[in-house]
Amino acid sequence: MRNSSRTLSYFQNFLFIAPALAIFAVFYVFPFFYIFKLSLFEWNGISPTMIFVGLENFKELMGDGVWWGAMGHAAYITLIALVFQNALAFALALACDREIRLKNFYRVIFFIPPILSEVVVGFIWRWVLNPQQQGGEYIGLLNYFLSKIGLVHLANNWLSNPETALTCIAVVHSWKGFGWGFVMLLAGLQTIDKELYEAAKVDGAGYWRTFLNVTVPLMIPVILVVIILTILGSMQVFVLIMSMVGQGLEFEAEVPVTRILEAMMSTKRYGYACSMGVTFGFILILVSLAFKKLLDRAKQA
Repeated sequence: MRNSSRTLSYFQNFLFIAPALAIFAVFYVFPFFYIFKLSLFEWNGISPTMIFVGLENFKELMGDGVWWGAMGHAAYITLIALVFQNALAFALALACDREIRLKNFYRVIFFIPPILSEVVVGFIWRWVLNPQQQGGEYIGLLNYFLSKIGLVHLANNWLSNPETALTCIAVVHSWKGFGWGFVMLLAGLQTIDKELYEAAKVDGAGYWRTFLNVTVPLMIPVILVVIILTILGSMQVFVLIMSMVGQGLEFEAEVPVTRILEAMMSTKRYGYACSMGVTFGFILILVSLAFKKLLDRAKQA
């Protein structure tokens, strides 16, 4: 009788997760395996004939310098996001966790950029960084501002210059995404027992010592989650780049997703594009698993 009740309980619990499991299987698991199947073929996406090539697409990809360069660009954007975006999010979360005036207003303001459309954000920043002139004055807000304060020599073609294009994209991406980290870090800070701060104060610990010995250790699990989400989101940046730079992407602004799109739309090599997608997904899975291990260790510590 007890076994029957336990089985019925398991079945009832399974019914609750069945819809989510079905959606995950249909829209994630099945496409992944189907894409892997397509990666074993040479196919133009239209012809019914698909030529089986085995792992040749993956072998070619290993020596594709443009693809690995795009991976490097995504890694650079991710590095900027990890440093600039998360540092800004943490600093603002610490400020809003304290008793300051209008802190609820600031929470709303800081969360506005993440909920804006990436297309809208991209076009706005494209206008801000516009290098063109009209009537002797710059159209772009940044160059116009530089010219008005006597720094016209710093005016630049920000999104076409190989030295600045990727950094501009990374900064805009970080600006748009810091709100997610801000909300998560603020929620983590609010779970810390305030009595720990009072005990540290009684022991004579200053602000920085309390921060390093109380706040940071207790926030490590949340910080690791934010880092994982930042890496996954930054490595897959695409819409923002397309809206800022447009279709005529230069090599300096290419990332893995744009390379996959290029292989599909320009060269009509769908099998090769699928091998890129599988490789890219596998790398992201490995990174996620590595940080999950760190997260598990942090929770046990």
